[in-house]
Amino acid sequence: MEISRYGESAIRILFGDSINVDINAQVRKFYFYIKSLAKKEIIDVIPSFCSCIIIFDNRLISFAQLVSDLQEKEQEMNCVDLPDSKILDVPVEYGGVNGSDMGFVSSYAGLSVEEIIAIHTATIYTVFAVGFLPGFVYLGPLDPRLCVPRLETPRVRIPEGSVGLAQMQTGIYPFESPAGWRIIGRTKEQLFNYRNEPFSRLQIGDRVKFGQI
Repeated sequence: MEISRYGESAIRILFGDSINVDINAQVRKFYFYIKSLAKKEIIDVIPSFCSCIIIFDNRLISFAQLVSDLQEKEQEMNCVDLPDSKILDVPVEYGGVNGSDMGFVSSYAGLSVEEIIAIHTATIYTVFAVGFLPGFVYLGPLDPRLCVPRLETPRVRIPEGSVGLAQMQTGIYPFESPAGWRIIGRTKEQLFNYRNEPFSRLQIGDRVKFGQI
């Protein structure tokens, strides 16, 4: 683990520097291990692709003491029992009015719409992170043939359930919102419901399989 200060009351633990299933598995172990400790001095733990941010109460513990504690427990996290990963099947209406960027992706990648759909639905994606919006899942790794740049100017609004591509990732917008990813389809699956716990249907380590409607 590479540990560094992250502001006055947070630290960052880095496990690697790439979008990688093995690295993200280390993040997942660390995240669930720290959560299981339920320490009052730890306010929140935020996992990402290859790192975790720990926000702590600096009235209860110092940066140096927390770093020391984490280093002592580094071996313990390898023995933590992780929750089972679930696979969510997500039906998607690709292209047309639901996929406003399908034409761009086709031109940029040099692939037909049918080939794009076949490639996108052939992989079972891992949830590397949840963020940006409540319930927005960053999924990967994406097939390199579908690697496309983000929009230069994000759209002000796209529909709930839009499925997008950006670099080596794909994702699902859980709400009507601004968007900078290339939209290729839309699903009616609801990924976040603030009325019922757990609010997000997916968490890091879960997997998603897209299917064409």
